[in-house]
Amino acid sequence: MSDLVAKARKALDAVYDPELDEPITDLGFVRSVEHAGAELTVHLRLPTSFCSPSFAYLMASDAKDVLSGLGARVTVVLDDHHDSEVINRGLAADAGYRGTFGHEAETGLDELRLTFRRKAHTAAMERALTRYLRAHPELPEEDLHDLTLRDLPDGGATRALLRRREALGLSTDPASPVLADDHGNPYPREDVPRRLRFARSVRISVDGNAHFCRGLLRTRYPDSAPDQGPRAADSLLEGKAS
Repeated sequence: MSDLVAKARKALDAVYDPELDEPITDLGFVRSVEHAGAELTVHLRLPTSFCSPSFAYLMASDAKDVLSGLGARVTVVLDDHHDSEVINRGLAADAGYRGTFGHEAETGLDELRLTFRRKAHTAAMERALTRYLRAHPELPEEDLHDLTLRDLPDGGATRALLRRREALGLSTDPASPVLADDHGNPYPREDVPRRLRFARSVRISVDGNAHFCRGLLRTRYPDSAPDQGPRAADSLLEGKAS
């Protein structure tokens, strides 16, 4: 493996599936990375040919962006998708999301990204709170209203939550409430159990979709199994990560 290919694969660790909130490298979505002369070519694959075109474009566009600083001409190709031709043409022309999909792009890429960052924050918040409740089984759920970031133990789940808050522009001040809405505002104490149940449903949906998509990818591409890394979210919830 050339040094540039190794750097490219490392850079791609920063590209996340927007719905599953996992790196595309861990998911096995990076099919190949090739370096020839001044050209760097990356092929991406997805679990099905009908994955959302907007999700597919977001990942492919982010992949091209993170590779742009490596000093090579970058080509990102999405394989085996029903909109591969449209997406690959748009990426090659640097046409942007609206330029690629035209009138079909009902929302801009920034709006789409914000939607999934909020979802990722909700899931990360629930994981951190669930770990806290497991360590303090005597604590009534309503008392989570008073929990601040400084009360959370140092560890992977807390660091993941802080990263999600930073991505949304929310405060990471230690005095900030853990259980908060998309703008960082705490919920009323009496609303805490309901909001926690909602957050748990979001996290379960994210985790379930992630397991399902990993299985679909291995079925569609049997050679992809070695490329899939362990799910960090599973370790965070089970308390195995530090």
